[in-house]
Amino acid sequence: MAKVRSVFRCTECGTAVPKWVGRCPGCEEWNTLIEELDAETRGPSASLLLGPRDAPTPISDVDVADWQARPTGIPELDRVLGGGLVPGSVTLIGGEPGIGKSTLLLQAMSAIADDGVTVLYISAEESKQQVRLRAERLGTLQPTLWLASETSLPHILDDIDEIAPTVVIVDSIQSVHHPDISSAPGSVAQVRECAARLVATSKSRDLAIVLVGHVTKEGGLAGPRVLEHVVDTVLAFEGDRHHALRLLRAAKHRFGATDQLGLFEMTEDGLIGVPDPSRLFLADRRKGVSGSVVVPTMEGHRPLLVELQALVTRSPLASPRRSSQGVDSGRLSLLLAVLAERAGFSFADTDVYALAVGGVKVAEPAADLGLALALASALAGQPLPADLVVCGEVGLGGELRQVSHCDRRLAEAARLGFTRALVPKLGPEPPDGIAAIRVGTLAEAIDAIGIRPDPRPARERAPSQDPAPEDHPF
Repeated sequence: MAKVRSVFRCTECGTAVPKWVGRCPGCEEWNTLIEELDAETRGPSASLLLGPRDAPTPISDVDVADWQARPTGIPELDRVLGGGLVPGSVTLIGGEPGIGKSTLLLQAMSAIADDGVTVLYISAEESKQQVRLRAERLGTLQPTLWLASETSLPHILDDIDEIAPTVVIVDSIQSVHHPDISSAPGSVAQVRECAARLVATSKSRDLAIVLVGHVTKEGGLAGPRVLEHVVDTVLAFEGDRHHALRLLRAAKHRFGATDQLGLFEMTEDGLIGVPDPSRLFLADRRKGVSGSVVVPTMEGHRPLLVELQALVTRSPLASPRRSSQGVDSGRLSLLLAVLAERAGFSFADTDVYALAVGGVKVAEPAADLGLALALASALAGQPLPADLVVCGEVGLGGELRQVSHCDRRLAEAARLGFTRALVPKLGPEPPDGIAAIRVGTLAEAIDAIGIRPDPRPARERAPSQDPAPEDHPF
C-alpha cells in the first residue's frame, strides 16, 4: 500500500503544493492554502467515503418506514429535532464550554439506551472516569450505553464495527484526528476529513451520529464552514452560565423546521425541560417599579413573555454610557433618538441601561414599543401598569407598525393573567380576557399611559421615587 501523504490546496483556485506557504503560487491570494489528503494516495481508504452504490429508484417506491425519527426521551430536545434522531443522519451541536452540551447528550443517550438500544459515547476530551462520575450524578448509568475515550478516527471506526451501535456521540469533533494528516487536531484539514468519514459511515450503516462542536468568540461554530454543510442538522445550545436557563435552537435541519425552540433549566440533577417558560421568566418580577415592562415575544412558534428593564441615571461624563444586555444595542440607540425627537424625552445627559431579564436575548422589532416605554418610564420615574403588556415595532418617524403572530402573543399574555395590551392600530382582535389599547404613534402610546417628560436637565432633577401602583394615572 502506498504511503498516504497530504497536500496543501488553495480554496480559491485549487492549486496544490507539497508544503504550506503564505501566498498561493497560482492565484497569489494570501492564507488560502489548507491541508488535505492527496487523492492519488488515498488508496483503499477512499472506498469508505464513496460507500456502496445506491441504484436509482422510482420516487413512489422509496420506502420511508426505516426513516422515522427515534425519540430521545427529552421532550424539549425532540421538539427541536422534529421528533428525534433520524437513522443515517448526522447532527452537530455547538455551544460555549460549560454550557451543558455533554450533560444534555448524556441524559438523552441514557433515555435512548433505557429502551434497549445500543449507544456508543466517544469521549475525545474527557476520560472514562470523568464521564462515569457525571453519569452517576445524573442517574444515567445504562447497560447498553457504551463508553470509549478515544481521539483517533480509525480507532473510533473500529469501535463502531465492534459494538454495532444504533446511535453514536462524538464529543468533540475538534479533538478527533486522523493519523494520515500531519496537522494538529482541530485544524481545518483534520475537522473536514474526520467529519466526512463519519458522515460516510452514518449513511452506509443507517447510523445516527451526533457531533459536538466548539464555538468561536463570536458565537459561531469553530472550524471550516464545510462542517456545517456536510451534516444534516446544526443545533445551537445557548445560555448564560450565570443563569439556569438554556436555549436550544436549530440553525439547519433537513428533517423538519428550524423555527422551534427548546428551553431547559440547569439543576443539580442535570438539565430539566421548562414546559412553561413565560411563568418562569416572570416569577421574580417586582410590580410598581419604573422602567419595567412585559413584552410578548416569539421564539419560533412559541410565544414567550419577557420582562424588559431600563434604568436612567445622571451622567457625569461628556459622553454618557449606553449599555444593554440581552437587548440589541443598535435598537436601543435608535429608540433613544426617536424618543428625543418624536416624544420629547431627552437622554442627552443621562446614562442608560437596558436589560432583558432571565438571560434571554430579545432582538425582534416587536419589542421596540416595550423598550421605548420602559425607557420613558425610567426617565420620568413613573411605573407602567402591572397588568399591561406592550407589543409593536417603532419606525424612525415614531409610527407604530403591526407585528406577526399578534393573536398568539396576546393569548399567552391572557393565559398568565394580563388584562390589557398596548398594540398598534392595525392588527387582529385580542382573545377573550384581554383588552387592546390601540395607538398609532409612540407619542400616542406614551400619552395613553400618562407618562410625562420632565423638562429639567438630569442634573437638576431629584432622584425619582416610584409611586405606588394604585396611584398610576393609567
